[in-house]
Amino acid sequence: MATTHFGYESVDEHDKARRVRGVFDSVAARYDLMNDLMSGGLHRLWKRYAVMVANVQPGQRVLDIAAGTGDLARAFARRVGPAGQVVHTDINEAMLRTGRDRLLDAGVILPTVVCDAERLPFPDGHFDLVSVAFGLRNMTHKDMALREMARVLKPGGRLLVLEFSQVARPLRRAYDLYSFQVLPRLGRLVAGDADSYRYLAESIRMHPGQEELRALMKLNGFGHVDFHNLAGGVVALHVGVKCT
Repeated sequence: MATTHFGYESVDEHDKARRVRGVFDSVAARYDLMNDLMSGGLHRLWKRYAVMVANVQPGQRVLDIAAGTGDLARAFARRVGPAGQVVHTDINEAMLRTGRDRLLDAGVILPTVVCDAERLPFPDGHFDLVSVAFGLRNMTHKDMALREMARVLKPGGRLLVLEFSQVARPLRRAYDLYSFQVLPRLGRLVAGDADSYRYLAESIRMHPGQEELRALMKLNGFGHVDFHNLAGGVVALHVGVKCT
């Protein structure tokens, strides 16, 4: 039996997607509120920075993976304009419904697709930009997902991965205390779910660090990869350019 990690727990790799889906089914209704509380609102600044770095142009095509409540998709839609296209996707239907409703409330109508990043239902070379924010760490086979992202990009197209990463050493003790003591209690009080936020803290520790993720991207279709540390490495933005 092939196994993978679900936080610190070792599970059958075929079971991970189901368990991750359960986590996000549980937190979907309070997802944005919890993001604001646990990051002090910084997640909005991190996403704005990602959109700025993306620098998408009118008429371009963008695929937003693990798009959830649609923050990036909405920002990209404003920039590509009516001649462009932004596709809003997630493997989790509850998150996608929440995001679709928020987009509609904002007057933004986008194609919304439930799909697995490891098997994207899009043609080769279709998109100018692919983005995934706070979703890559939950994928069972990150290498397969990255290859799929490279496949659907045009030659020279870019992938943006915004994800929790390895915090700077002087901050680690305080960050661990916050992650394993404060965050689950906050999850229990606000979302009625301590376990999902304990999983969040564990999944961050199991995710590749900055250099490791850069190497993984270069092995799976991206010829040039840079990363930008944000908030002392709490989050990193990796930018990969598809091999031509």
